[in-house]
Amino acid sequence: MIAEVGEGTPPGADVHLPDGVLAPGLVDLQVNGFYGYDMVDAAEPGWHTVVSRLPETGVTSFLPTFITAPVSVQAAALRRLRDLMPGLPPGSRVLGVHLEGPFLSEKRKGAHNAAHLVDPTPEAIATLLETGLVKLVTLAPERAGALEAIRTLTAAGVLVSVGHSDATAAQTAAAAEAGARKVTHIFNAQTGIHHREPGVAAQALVDDRLHPGLIADLHHVAPEVCALVFRAAAGRVVLVTDAAASAGMPPGVYELGGEPITMPESGPPLRADGTIAGSGLRLDEAIGNCVRVGVDPVTAIDAATRVPADLIGRPDLGRITPGAAADLVWLGPDHRALATWINGQNVFRGGS
Repeated sequence: MIAEVGEGTPPGADVHLPDGVLAPGLVDLQVNGFYGYDMVDAAEPGWHTVVSRLPETGVTSFLPTFITAPVSVQAAALRRLRDLMPGLPPGSRVLGVHLEGPFLSEKRKGAHNAAHLVDPTPEAIATLLETGLVKLVTLAPERAGALEAIRTLTAAGVLVSVGHSDATAAQTAAAAEAGARKVTHIFNAQTGIHHREPGVAAQALVDDRLHPGLIADLHHVAPEVCALVFRAAAGRVVLVTDAAASAGMPPGVYELGGEPITMPESGPPLRADGTIAGSGLRLDEAIGNCVRVGVDPVTAIDAATRVPADLIGRPDLGRITPGAAADLVWLGPDHRALATWINGQNVFRGGS
């Protein structure tokens, strides 16, 4: 844990960082996969690889994300992870699981399989909550039973995010009234900003209860719109990667939710029909991209540390303050991770 914070060179310092910035460890609430592994069906070696290597990107805590599948398949994946967790090696903390679906809109399905999209019935919610691992659920609030599901999930301590949704601004506000506190990858797979028909994105920007998630790879959302999100939702933006199995890997064919995706030479991975399917983004790169479009570095780092940590009820993470976990990342002048510490232990050192 962090014992003390001060200015200047402390006596007996044994680590010297000549440039860049020392930041809290990064917290990613949306990681579908990384390093060739899709989290929903990864076996033990895949989990070990991802947990061990995510610190290379500055990420010290994350929510593995399981995309749309039959509820029984998601429940089985949750049980499998529950059994694997005690044997995971030192590395990025698994804070729980983000279920992105299956309670989504067919009209805004993106890369999700429409055949598995269903309404959030009380039975389905109870099945998914059984392991206690679910910490975040993305759903479309216009689906039948969604508002009651939001209330049930919120009462169980689960963060609810509006996403893959054809909702109006009013329906999104109703979701916030029921307890939703986040919007999944703003502007992607949702209704946007129309001057007479505002949708999910418009409500996310003006509603202080909602925290817009932002994939700042500058492909999912244009640079100017990234800047707009930070200005309109000051202090509420959550940087996420939405990384797929192709992240950290060379161009080629990988999987997302059991279906093939292709990682091109540049840009995000794609389905066969050209639909964007997750990203190849690193969270430290997202910070750098935001800084390059004019976002203050402190604000950009905050969006990848304190804001997501607070949103999922972890005030011990995402900050450099006495009593917090000693999760730290040395970001170089380009904001790329050069070294990472978790619980005070140096788990990655790539810089000189």
